[in-house]
Amino acid sequence: MSIVECVPNFSEGRRPEVIKAIIQAITSAAPITLLDHSSDPDHNRTVVTFVGSPDAVEKAAFAGIETAARLIDLNQHKGEHPRIGATDVVPFIPLRDTTMETCVAIAKRLGAKVASDLNIPVYLYESAATRPDRENLENIRRGQFEGLREAIKTDPERAPDFGPRALGSAGATVIGARPPLIAYNIYLNTDNVEIAKQIAKAVRHSSGGLRFVKALGLLVEGKAQVSMNLTYYERTPIHRVTEMVRREAERFGAQITYTELVGLIPDDALIDAARWYLQLDAFEKNQLLDRRLQSAAGPSKMTLVEPPIPDDATRLAQAVSAAPAPQSMSAFIGEVAAGTPAPGGGSVSALAGALAGALAEMVARLTMGKKKYESAEVEMHQIAASAANLRSALLAAVDRDAQAYGAVMNAYKMDKMHPSREAAVQTALRGAAEVPLEVMRLSLEVMRLIRVAADRGNANAVIDASVGAHMAHAAVEGAALNVRVNLHGLRDQTAVEALRTNMSAILHDARALLAQIVSIAETRSGLT
Repeated sequence: MSIVECVPNFSEGRRPEVIKAIIQAITSAAPITLLDHSSDPDHNRTVVTFVGSPDAVEKAAFAGIETAARLIDLNQHKGEHPRIGATDVVPFIPLRDTTMETCVAIAKRLGAKVASDLNIPVYLYESAATRPDRENLENIRRGQFEGLREAIKTDPERAPDFGPRALGSAGATVIGARPPLIAYNIYLNTDNVEIAKQIAKAVRHSSGGLRFVKALGLLVEGKAQVSMNLTYYERTPIHRVTEMVRREAERFGAQITYTELVGLIPDDALIDAARWYLQLDAFEKNQLLDRRLQSAAGPSKMTLVEPPIPDDATRLAQAVSAAPAPQSMSAFIGEVAAGTPAPGGGSVSALAGALAGALAEMVARLTMGKKKYESAEVEMHQIAASAANLRSALLAAVDRDAQAYGAVMNAYKMDKMHPSREAAVQTALRGAAEVPLEVMRLSLEVMRLIRVAADRGNANAVIDASVGAHMAHAAVEGAALNVRVNLHGLRDQTAVEALRTNMSAILHDARALLAQIVSIAETRSGLT
């Protein structure tokens, strides 16, 4: 059976009700299988991944585009990620028993239909491009929606492949066919977006960097991010990109704090990274237990069904829950108990915050769909989605805190006569203070969610909300100790005062919130 993958990108990452409506339209239009969707409020963008037969994915993609055109107004849209349309880009990827030519034909048919039925200008890109300068998405998206709005009227080079030479509120849509790519973001331990932009310039192919790499420098959640698309991971593997970003960051005294994937990744890409980092030169893919078991069981069949689509918050929580934690709970506790300096109190504080986020989600999800709490339905959806994001970030901070401590130790181990030692120590100490400060900030946000969940959520779960508040408060207090201890060695007094001021403000707010939540919980549970 032929299977095609479609990964449309929609210019909305902040309104759960709009995201839910788009996904509902996609899954209701045809018998496809929804694999993933992820939303980012800073990018203000949602990426959906689904698979099915060629005919099914074509119908489902049109339904998503049509719904996005009704619900998203590009005149009001703001976000970090470049865009020209409500449905910004729709690639089709050949998977099982499918050729690139099939995907090109889908792209052209869909482009013509979107233009004729929805009056939206359509540009064809990658393998479906009608001319060489439109193979690269960035060329089509030059100037974004605002620039294209004027250029499309007069510039013959900006005329669409299908549809009118005018942009409405839905903007334009780019449709094409391409091989699988990896959407990969690397976060740095700085809020200086210019550093991310310089690194992006160094690594992307168009400005002299690595082949098959597209990159931008952005500011996301207060952190500098190198946002990348790896368009041919077999030729330019993910580990090579990561190491180049790491080296470029070191030029500016910055470090990688964590990375993330947007959507899905082929397992071969991760196998290649593991082979390189672990120096498994003689490794063969048939040494993987899961692959050997699959082979022994015979070829599996993918069943394409019309799946029930959960609400946005539940889907996001499930996606985060399905992601592996930094390590198993028992292994982590064993490492903490082992008598080594890291992981230590900072990592434990981050884990406490993540557990608090999980309890916030739990209370919200126990409230959703219950008639008694219908008036709080929208709030609970928002709480569940936000808590899932916070939980994921706090889990990542478990390892980041240990890494920050390791960076401090490595800096102090440098030869005392080395001219770069003091700068390395100061950079490491700054990072070791900023990571727990971020844990404090994230945990305070969890407490704010719990405050609403305790007050408006399911009364039967209010004690769980109170436990979550205590866990988040413990995370704040524990992380504050780690901030304070690392401030002692910092010589930049301006930075010290800024960090201390932020820390004090978070502590004050967290302590006040804890008292409020405990009072609410005791009242609603009848413990007073």
